[in-house]
Amino acid sequence: MENKYKLRSQHTIELVRDLLGQGVDRISLVLRHSDRQYSDNPRLEPFMGLNDSGKDYAFDFGKSFPLDLTPVLYSSHFGRCIETAYLIDKGFTSVTGKQLPHTTLNKNLTPFYVKNVVTAKEMMATTGASQFIRSWFDKTLDESIMLDPEVTANRITDFMVSGLKELSPGQAAICVTHDWNIFPIKQFTLGLSHKDALDAGYLDAVAFFEKEDRVFAAARQLDPVEIA
Repeated sequence: MENKYKLRSQHTIELVRDLLGQGVDRISLVLRHSDRQYSDNPRLEPFMGLNDSGKDYAFDFGKSFPLDLTPVLYSSHFGRCIETAYLIDKGFTSVTGKQLPHTTLNKNLTPFYVKNVVTAKEMMATTGASQFIRSWFDKTLDESIMLDPEVTANRITDFMVSGLKELSPGQAAICVTHDWNIFPIKQFTLGLSHKDALDAGYLDAVAFFEKEDRVFAAARQLDPVEIA
């Protein structure tokens, strides 16, 4: 099944470089995995890895990552996220010669907000994914199916900010996750419109950073937003 999204790796690299140019010395990125395989069988969804293009994109992302920052890698337990983190590691190492610590898996980067997978898939098959997400964001879905989207956004945001504060100057946390983990951050943390919130291409990211003792989040669509 063909289901292509835009590649946003260059936008993410430019966002990081822009922040470095502003004097930011620690960044925490919540990053969508690279280009992946698809199947018409929804039961195979958790097992779909990267395709050949996606492998190249992830490796090139690591090669292009600014040398002023050393990645600290985190990942969802899904194979495509682990593959993306691994190849970013190898791309960065191919340029710098640095050996990075192993990727850490974290449940906050998984689809923890899906409480009833069977019902959620049935509803998406009926309404389509976009309408299903709109219903989720409008809080019309029972929490036995999907965790409250604002609670979801706050949980991921808290994880990203906590990780940011643990970094040393010159480090960047790269947290490889899924587009559905990024959507609620864009909607509820950054305050984007529904249409813009659902725009998350491959290797697209939201960056969390600290400046003058204040924490901000930024995406390619808008200026930084302060995190309370």
